[in-house]
Amino acid sequence: MSIKSRFSLVFLTTGLMLLSPQVRAAKPEGTPYTFKTVENRELKLYVTKPKQWQASDQRPAIVFFHGGGWVGGAPGQFTEHSKYFASRGAVCFQVQYRLLNRSKSEPPTACIEDAKSAMRWVRSRAKEFGIDANRIASGGGSAGGHLAAFVGTSEGVDSEKDNLSISPKSNAMLLFNPVYNNGPGGWGTARVKDDYKKFSPAHNLTPDDPPSIVFLGDQDKLIPVATAEQFRDTLRKHGVQSELRIFKDQGHGFFNHGRNNNKFYRETVIACDEFLQGLGWIEGPATISP
Repeated sequence: MSIKSRFSLVFLTTGLMLLSPQVRAAKPEGTPYTFKTVENRELKLYVTKPKQWQASDQRPAIVFFHGGGWVGGAPGQFTEHSKYFASRGAVCFQVQYRLLNRSKSEPPTACIEDAKSAMRWVRSRAKEFGIDANRIASGGGSAGGHLAAFVGTSEGVDSEKDNLSISPKSNAMLLFNPVYNNGPGGWGTARVKDDYKKFSPAHNLTPDDPPSIVFLGDQDKLIPVATAEQFRDTLRKHGVQSELRIFKDQGHGFFNHGRNNNKFYRETVIACDEFLQGLGWIEGPATISP
């Protein structure tokens, strides 16, 4: 093995170790649906609906993608988020996607394909789920944040079996310490290598991108604050609404339910609530306090 290959493997392994808080996810809740069959596997998404839901509704939706370095994790990471936003009137989806082999340095093609398939599946069934096809947000943490950002900003990497006439593009992005810069010096370069412009949301920002809110700890070892600031500033230069919330002394995965007595889970959820209220998607006061 060459020195470069050893370095790439060490970098990849170290990153996965740092991502471990994302991997330990709760069991997903919600009604399961098979949205895709690929490689002899049925991929599920889990749906959480508001109590007063009716099929005739025109509700906003949030599609969540779990973290885990593209190699681990489970949809249950966003179960509590889904319950909360269902209480605020949104229909929430937690997506299962194919994971990469830990011992190989393959790019996240399968992960992205499945994320885009899930978005198309949800949008194509808007009437069935009582949602507004023009108010579907993507949300995710870490590598799931990458997927949530990709479906909002980037073209290509589509499954050949998808109906490409259905847009997978999200209408808003809720991004929790997302690894959305995969270029030189960013996270995931060991997998995408020189093809980073194909996979990196930060390198595909355009004026038609949806509004976003990003949460990041200033002690995150994977995502420098400067990376998040550049993402925000580039979108703003394009005339796109983009917010960035920095949390002092916090590292990767600080926002997860069950950590820090849920202090930062609550703070980030309330910030998302305010963000969605600003878009006119939900209304009324938040149902939890900081």
